[in-house]
Amino acid sequence: MRDLHTYAISRERGFLCTFDADDVTLTGELSEARRVAMRLPAFLPTGRIRTLLKEQLPDLDMASVLKTSSDAELRIAMVHYSFMVQAYVWGEADPPKLLPRCLAVPIAALADHLGQQPLLPYSGYVLDNWAEIERGRGITLDNIRMIQPFLGGQDEAWFVLIHVAIEAEAGAALARMPEVVDAVDHEDEGRVQTLLEDIAETWTRINAIFDRMPERCDPYIYFERVRPYIHGWKDNPALPNGLHYEGVAGMDTDGTAFRGQTGSQSSIVPAMDAMLGVGHANDPMKTYLDELHIYRPPAHRHFIDDLRAESALRSFVQRFGSPGLLHAYNANVQAVADFRSRHLEYAASYINRQNRAAAGNDTAVGTGGTPFMRYLKKHRDETRERLLPTLSRQTVQASG
Repeated sequence: MRDLHTYAISRERGFLCTFDADDVTLTGELSEARRVAMRLPAFLPTGRIRTLLKEQLPDLDMASVLKTSSDAELRIAMVHYSFMVQAYVWGEADPPKLLPRCLAVPIAALADHLGQQPLLPYSGYVLDNWAEIERGRGITLDNIRMIQPFLGGQDEAWFVLIHVAIEAEAGAALARMPEVVDAVDHEDEGRVQTLLEDIAETWTRINAIFDRMPERCDPYIYFERVRPYIHGWKDNPALPNGLHYEGVAGMDTDGTAFRGQTGSQSSIVPAMDAMLGVGHANDPMKTYLDELHIYRPPAHRHFIDDLRAESALRSFVQRFGSPGLLHAYNANVQAVADFRSRHLEYAASYINRQNRAAAGNDTAVGTGGTPFMRYLKKHRDETRERLLPTLSRQTVQASG
């Protein structure tokens, strides 16, 4: 495993952007594009968001933009453009078949440069879309704000900020994961147990944050005013042939389909699966889980890949099998299962039990284009199945 910074991870922020997004200044035509994007809460209620975006967005020279902009500037531009793309597609009653050049060319160029896909990714929705209210006070729910909204309001902001707070809290666990790999390699059973206990304590705090979702995000408001804008156009009945990207080679003549933004694009749980050796059965649901990997920032993908390749934790625990080590390992497996259970509960109340569906906002299809209830339940159950028997191997041998 390499140093955390090479994976764009920090102990304090986890997978969140390492720069302060509200300090990033966009200049020239990017500044004008940002101004238009920040007016989405005013534009969307008009019912003519597509006309307004086409009239007001500048015609960018993307070659120049990519050459003269920093990584932070391009990532913030990706936030604003990805929100405008989603607003254009889902901001009026019937989704269009074509994304106009003023949006298609910039989003495709930015996504290609950043190694992501040309629509709203989880990184643009959450990881790069927040700021501290009082600098240095901490990334906690009482001190963070959402930068780029669709409609704005408490429910939309709270939904995003719960995820921001979880990502920040997870940093302590992520920082321990390479240490776990190293301790296993050195067969330091006591160190492995201590590290796993620390990670389990972090997960107690993560799950406590996740429990707070209903405090300020109402299920009805989420379904009607937050969720409609974050869908993609792969496996979405409203756009069965995908979307044409005007002016983008290879994407302008044929419809191209991409999966929508979803919390399953977060890298926290996949990193835990990789460290713990939690696998999922080979079926269409596993294929979907694997497909989501390309929607993550490249550095975060590398972290998960390296963990999966290097972690021998599960076999180590099975081999040594002391009661304390088994308990610490199982505490982490159970914590992830509990997180997945709560996700399943929220999916039922915030989506599946809602009564009215609109084009692209189906109560049975997730924003990523899956039958999400079955998908979430399957992965929750498979996590639980990875709990190890609590009777240690040594005890079994002694009693035999």
